[in-house]
Amino acid sequence: MADLFDIKNTLSFNKDKLVIGSEYDYVTRTSQNQGILQGTGFVNQANINSKGIWSLGLLQMDFFYRQKSWYAGQFVRKIIPKIKITKKSIPFFTVILNTQKKKLLTGLVRDVDNIFINTKIQLPTKNGEIYFEFMENFITELESERIAKLEDYLKVSGLEDYTLTSEEQKALDDFVSIDWSEFRLGTLFERIKTKKLPFKADELSKQIKGNYTLPCLTSSFQNQGLNYYAPKDGATILKNVISIPSNSDIYRAYFQSNEFTVLSDAYAINWIYNDVQLSPNQYLFTVPCINKVTDLSIYSYKNKLGGWNVVKDKYIQLPIENNKPNYKIMNTLISAIKKQIIKDVILYTYGKVAT
Repeated sequence: MADLFDIKNTLSFNKDKLVIGSEYDYVTRTSQNQGILQGTGFVNQANINSKGIWSLGLLQMDFFYRQKSWYAGQFVRKIIPKIKITKKSIPFFTVILNTQKKKLLTGLVRDVDNIFINTKIQLPTKNGEIYFEFMENFITELESERIAKLEDYLKVSGLEDYTLTSEEQKALDDFVSIDWSEFRLGTLFERIKTKKLPFKADELSKQIKGNYTLPCLTSSFQNQGLNYYAPKDGATILKNVISIPSNSDIYRAYFQSNEFTVLSDAYAINWIYNDVQLSPNQYLFTVPCINKVTDLSIYSYKNKLGGWNVVKDKYIQLPIENNKPNYKIMNTLISAIKKQIIKDVILYTYGKVAT
């Protein structure tokens, strides 16, 4: 790596000193949102890191290419290329860098710089020089393949229509006037009993292999907690429910729309209030409502939130009508938000197809 990159410390800022803004990214050691802390920016010109380099978060050892100038939180390094890297080859190098995660995670944080610099990697070459043309063509081909799959998915799933209906537009316009009320989680949901699997996480594959095809839920916040696969035989198969970790650094709920089972340190809950069967959109609506009382910075592996016996007694806010959850507005709002989000994806997809 020493021939290709430098690894340098970053001058950090306390996030409490940040103000809302969008000119610069504030990059932390998290793996979420490409390391960017959402909802923050900065207006001071001090301690700024330049664009056109990579950040390295020392929590999960994730490398992210920085396309705009940025500030760094604690435990973040910057990876500076020593060679001129073409724009289209950047994704190729990002993948190469991230293949070093396993090696970096085995060492101590204080040794990361030495491990990185002394690591050897393989790159395509031609006539003794780095073969940038191959990298660029390879990335272009992969992009074309993925765009084609995305285009097909949008058509099959009916997500091509991003135009808001009058009802959806009204739901967004009237959001501030919605009536809300508190509900105890244990009144709305119940924990689902699941069979204990005869496996430990390190005994399972992280990829689909043979009959190991059923995603397993753990306390991880990556990939919605689904990072292992087990056989379906003997497992409790769940779908269209909410999952919550019970022993984690981050207590974030997720709506699980596909089949999975519970492995360890997490559980699943389903809606029981008034014997109503929630739609996927309505379940999605409840997720941020739950996270507002569980996914808090005060909770960590040392200061645990606890399991369902604790969570069930917490209260969340939901929109109401006639003193009951307003299921219609929950469904309509999520439908509208989906369309607003998918609009950019659709325009990007068809722009790429046209190109």
